[in-house]
Amino acid sequence: MGLALALPGAVRAEPDWPAARPIEIIVPYPPGGGIDVMARLLARALPDHLPGARFVVTNRIGAGGQTGSEAIFAARPDGYTLGAIASLAFSSIPLERKVRWDIEAFTYLANVVNDPGALWVRADSPLRTLDDLKRSAARGAEAVSIGSAAGVGSDDHQLILAFEEAAQVRVLHSPYNGTALAIRDLLSSQLDVAAYNLSEGLALLREGRTRCLGQAAVTRWSAMAEVPTFREQGFDVVAGSARGFVAPPGLPGEIYAKLVEAFAAILASPGFVAEAERLNLPLQPETGDAFRSMVRHEAKASARCFSAAHGASDAWPAAPPDPP
Repeated sequence: MGLALALPGAVRAEPDWPAARPIEIIVPYPPGGGIDVMARLLARALPDHLPGARFVVTNRIGAGGQTGSEAIFAARPDGYTLGAIASLAFSSIPLERKVRWDIEAFTYLANVVNDPGALWVRADSPLRTLDDLKRSAARGAEAVSIGSAAGVGSDDHQLILAFEEAAQVRVLHSPYNGTALAIRDLLSSQLDVAAYNLSEGLALLREGRTRCLGQAAVTRWSAMAEVPTFREQGFDVVAGSARGFVAPPGLPGEIYAKLVEAFAAILASPGFVAEAERLNLPLQPETGDAFRSMVRHEAKASARCFSAAHGASDAWPAAPPDPP
């Protein structure tokens, strides 16, 4: 890709960081989704552990998260630009199209959430179970439309692919550029089914406007204990969205250390944990190198998923080698 792989500590930290100006947190997805909620929660909490810091959240949407992710990667590594991301997109989007980033070059700060995926229908939908969905989809590739809230290459898309593989069916995939847009079309009957994460669907489920066909978690989430998992319904599918924070390549080591320390303190704070629970955010704290390792693992799984789903199809390039 011709990208320079700069490491934390490669440039000198500015002496007045972080107080000189606001730190921008780029969210590559529209307002109101799970990543946006997480970003704004951390933007409020970080100043308590990073004296002098001020934060502003900017939504830079487009291309299923690609536009914002490229903006994060290209930003000056001075500690004044961070990114709130769905880490799976870093490795899955490049399998489908060219991007201007390298997952090895990002500076990994902290993972916050791991939010299992799910398939959702309107409350009045005739589809009641995943078996119902399988039978409907078996009538033909365009018999059922399923929208992926975060678009091609996202965890939502990979959930759809995994269900197709497990059920041996094909569906009409409709990629979206945000959860709110997918929910809008689901509720207006433009979509039969939508794929988005558990935390993003809990409110409408409780209001009785949607139903969940299955949660792609290892075990049932306590907030939705009445909804069976995919595996409980006979489909060996586990999928979700890990969400966290990165910085551009080349972040100075001093700034990197302070940011990782601040995130670690927040994620261990009882007050933050309670607030995350109130907002229905399933936490999975990882910082620094542990977060980087998690993303590498996702990259390997993502490559296998796309390879199995598409084989040698011209529509998808060959999977890249596993990260070292």
